Amino acid sequence: MLFNLTMFPTSQRTDSVSGEVSRVIDLIDRSGLPYKLGPMSTAIEGDWDTVMALINKARLMLRRRHSRIYIQITVDDRKGAKRRRLTGKIASIEKRLKREINK
Repeated sequence: MLFNLTMFPTSQRTDSVSGEVSRVIDLIDRSGLPYKLGPMSTAIEGDWDTVMALINKARLMLRRRHSRIYIQITVDDRKGAKRRRLTGKIASIEKRLKREINK
């Protein structure tokens, strides 16, 4: 399964949330799950229970310091899908275009 996650606090006094987002990314990185960081969201590959437990851990971590958290999760649950979809989906597009794309 592929998960696309956006999570940040909305209850802080500064415009930048990169400090808190970096704490979430640290949890994701330490989880050992395959992921790809983007400018506005992070794609994570794994099974439902494992990834949702990780998302909940990140949520609880932020809630200890903030009263309000914004979370957006998109899930691609494809029957029979194999691992390595983070890179496989991009490779499929490149194959069709017959060239590498900017990533």
